[in-house]
Amino acid sequence: MRRKTVSRILIFTVVVASLASLFYYMDEISMLAGYYAGSRAALSYYGSRGQEVRQIQERLKRWGYYDGEVDGIFGYKTYQAVRKFQAKNGLKVDGIVGPQTLAALGLPTGTSSAPSSRTSADVRLLAHLIYGEARGEPYEGQVAVGAVVLNRTRDSRFPKTIAGVIYQPGAFDAVRDGQINLTPNETAYRAARDALNGWDPTYGCLYYWNPATATSRWIWSRKIVVRIGKHVFAK
Repeated sequence: MRRKTVSRILIFTVVVASLASLFYYMDEISMLAGYYAGSRAALSYYGSRGQEVRQIQERLKRWGYYDGEVDGIFGYKTYQAVRKFQAKNGLKVDGIVGPQTLAALGLPTGTSSAPSSRTSADVRLLAHLIYGEARGEPYEGQVAVGAVVLNRTRDSRFPKTIAGVIYQPGAFDAVRDGQINLTPNETAYRAARDALNGWDPTYGCLYYWNPATATSRWIWSRKIVVRIGKHVFAK
C-alpha cells in the first residue's frame, strides 16, 4: 500500500513539473511571437517566409546578389545574398533584413521616418545625369551609368560625393553640353534609385564610353569589363 502511495506521489510530482515547464515555455513562445509580430514587424531573417521575403529576393536577384528561386522562403542562398548586399552598401553584415537594410533595398521599413533631403537630392541629381548621358539606352545601361558615379565616390582618385563626381571638370559630356539640365523621366529616376540601392551592372567599373565616338587613346587603355547597349564599361 505504501509503495503504491509513493508511486502516485512521484507520478503526480512529475506531471506537475511537466505542466509547469510547458506553461513556462508557452509563455516564452508567446512573448517571442508578440515581439516579432509587433516591434519587429518589418524584419526578415533566416527561416522567414512571405511577401516581404519575395520582394527582398526580387531586388537582390535583379541586382546580381541572388541566384536562387524567388519563392518567398528566406533560406541559405537568401541569407548569403543579404550579407553580400550589406557588405557592399556599408551596412551591418548580419544577414538580417531590418529597417536599415530594407531602406537600402528601397522597401518599406515599417517606420514613419522619411528619406533625408540629401538622399532625395542625390536621386534627383543622379537622375539628371542618367537622362542626359544615357536616355535611349537599355534600362540596365542607365543604371550602369549611375553605378559608375557611385563607384567613383568610393575610389580615392575621385571626389567623395555624387555632386563632386558629376561636376568634376571634364568628367561627363552631359554637364559640358548642358544636357544635365533636361528634365529626367520616371525611368531615369528609377534607374538612379536602383543604382543608389546597390545594383551595379558594371561590376565596379569607373569609366564608360561609346566605342563609335570615343577617340581618347587613354580611355581605350582601360580594361573593358562589360558592354551594355552602346556603351562599354571599364576599370
